[in-house]
Amino acid sequence: MRYESPYMNRKKGGGLGETIKTVAYAFLIAILIRTFAYEPFRIPSGSMIPTLLVGDYLFVSKYAYGYSRHSFPFGLIPFEGRVFGSAPQRGDVVVFKEPSDTSVDFIKRVVGLPGDRIQVLNGILHVNGEPVRRERMEDYVRRDPSGSVLRQTRYLETLPEGLSHPILEIHGDDYFLDNTRVFLVPEGHYFMMGDNRDSSQDSRTSVGFVPAENLVGRAEFLFFSHDGSAALWEPWKWPHAIRWDRFFQAIH
Repeated sequence: MRYESPYMNRKKGGGLGETIKTVAYAFLIAILIRTFAYEPFRIPSGSMIPTLLVGDYLFVSKYAYGYSRHSFPFGLIPFEGRVFGSAPQRGDVVVFKEPSDTSVDFIKRVVGLPGDRIQVLNGILHVNGEPVRRERMEDYVRRDPSGSVLRQTRYLETLPEGLSHPILEIHGDDYFLDNTRVFLVPEGHYFMMGDNRDSSQDSRTSVGFVPAENLVGRAEFLFFSHDGSAALWEPWKWPHAIRWDRFFQAIH
C-alpha cells in the first residue's frame, strides 16, 4: 500500500507573491497609523527654539483634534469640517496646514482661541487686554552654523491657564513683531505664535488666523534629534551629531 503524506499536496509558502502581499499589508498598516494615530514630522527651521530645535523629529497625534481632509495623505478624501473633533487648548504645540498654501506644514503654539483679542506690546503677549506673565531666565546659549557661540535672551512665559514655556527675544522688545495691532480671533479659528518670537512667521504675519479644519495634530514627543553636523556618508561623526538627551522628550 502506498502512503501519501497529507503534507505532500500542500503548496509551498513564500515566493514573490507572498513577499508582495506582506509589503502591501505593511504599507497599509503604516498608512492607517499615519492617518489615524501618529505621524512623524521633522523640524526644518528655528521658529520654535528653544522648545524645538532644527533637526528634531517628533510624533504628532492625529486623533487629538479629530480628523479633517488634511488628516489624509495628499487630502485624498475631501470633506468639509472635522469629525470626532475636539478643540485645542491654549499652549498646545500644533502642526497645521498654512492657510494660503495647504501643501505647507507649520508647527507653532496656540496662543489665541476663538473670540480672543490678541496683541503684542513691547514684546509681551496680551490676551484679552491682559499681559501674560513673563520672567527672565538665564540666556539661551547655542552655536550658529558657522560655529560661533550665541547668547540669546530667554524668558519663561506663563499663559492665562497657567501653562509655562520658554520663549526667545533675540532682538529685544522693539523688533518689528514686538508691537502689533489687536487681532480678534474669529470663531472656528486659532492664533498661532512661534516660541522664537523674533524669528517666526506666524499669525502676526501673512499666516493669519488658522481655521480649525487646517489642524493636523498635536505635537506629543521627540523620538530623534541631530544637529546636522554629520552627513550620511560620515558615520564616524554620527555619535557626536545626535542629541541623545532629547530622545523621547515630551513636548510642552
